[in-house]
Amino acid sequence: QVQLAESGGGLVQAGGSLRLDCAASGRTSSSYSVGWFRQAPGKEREFVAAFSRFGSSTYYADSLKGRCTISRDNAKNTVYLQMNSLKPEDTAVYYCAARLSSGTYYYPASYAYWGQGTQVTVSS
Repeated sequence: QVQLAESGGGLVQAGGSLRLDCAASGRTSSSYSVGWFRQAPGKEREFVAAFSRFGSSTYYADSLKGRCTISRDNAKNTVYLQMNSLKPEDTAVYYCAARLSSGTYYYPASYAYWGQGTQVTVSS
């Protein structure tokens, strides 16, 4: 079992920045890769960013490319999502999730473990 806990969400004005943290505990290992997703009211959960199978590469959704960065601190078992130049359309609940490293990074069903989510609200 892997437990994930997000933090760092909140209310920010358009153009502002936020950093989301995802702390992992339990049976964490290099067999798992972490990704971020988001879900706005009335919409499907969508991919935001993820590490590749062995963590050597990163992937981003086109809508956020250039505005966000996924990173990690292995010593703290924590993955971060730094988001800049936020827009009102970025408003959503943001989730971190862990998948077996062989899974497809942008497909939610590839992820076996999910955090509870953290709300990000961007005001115009």
